[in-house]
Amino acid sequence: MPQAATRRLAADRAGIAEAGALLRAGKLVAIPTETVYGLGADAGNPAAVAGIYAAKERPRFNPLIAHLPDLAAAWREGQFGPDALKLAEAFWPGPLTLVVPAAEGGRVCDLARAGLPSVALRVPGSALARDILAAAGCPVAAPSANRSGRVSPTDADHVLGDLDGRISAILDGGPCPVGVESTIVACLDGRPVLLRPGGVSREAIQAVLGRPLAARGPAGAAPVSPGLLASHYAPRAAVRLDAVRIRPGEAALLFGPVPPEGIDEASAALNLSPGGDLAEAACHLFASLRRLDASGAATIAVAPIPGDGLGEAIRDRLVRAAAPR
Repeated sequence: MPQAATRRLAADRAGIAEAGALLRAGKLVAIPTETVYGLGADAGNPAAVAGIYAAKERPRFNPLIAHLPDLAAAWREGQFGPDALKLAEAFWPGPLTLVVPAAEGGRVCDLARAGLPSVALRVPGSALARDILAAAGCPVAAPSANRSGRVSPTDADHVLGDLDGRISAILDGGPCPVGVESTIVACLDGRPVLLRPGGVSREAIQAVLGRPLAARGPAGAAPVSPGLLASHYAPRAAVRLDAVRIRPGEAALLFGPVPPEGIDEASAALNLSPGGDLAEAACHLFASLRRLDASGAATIAVAPIPGDGLGEAIRDRLVRAAAPR
């Protein structure tokens, strides 16, 4: 699988054009979005999509999100009912993915959809990402640009740490401002369902819909969207949640101004947001997990984090990081 060293492209006109040309040629290119860096490939090219799975070592039953430059392009790939259209118009461009029935004649291939009759679509909020998508001229499948199960990347160096020599290029757009993946909502049959919390809160979505989101389906069913594997976003260290006391030798992931007991005995400590700001915490989550994991501690103890707003997405990622593996 390893190839020549991955090229780092500048976030300028030449770099955008080169990234688009590589994507059209079936190559893998990591691209920055407002959420995390995505590992991009032509979503209509099964060989290119297979390259994503190979580079990430990703389970093949987990479908991929196809990224588009605008709603008109997304309209060609999916069937938008009234609810899906209302959400797209409210939150696109932005950190929301919609799972809708695949459109007749859509270009997103079966492999990218994991053989499902639905398709996961997003118009990213990053203008740079949309410029790359427009230059590519095709739907771009772009899961997070890291090995499957590892911590998602929020800057170009994170990507290279996992994928250097496994992909053709990365377009370096600097750090991602949101830092947590997109919210995923399925609009398939009946009431929309929240499949994964993320950069758009449940409350904001429900305010647009004018009614609550439906509950997710039974546990153990095959994933109908990305991000639904139980053990995901996993550092090498074990993760202990809602730690009110730090045990000797643990690395500590903190939140808010009041440290937990035993903090002086931590082997390393980082605070997602000393002021208790959930948006700041989301932005720092994955980078902080990586840094604490690199400290060599056997366990990362995570202080309690509220579950409202973006806290729901943060806690979702941490629960997956702590899952047995």
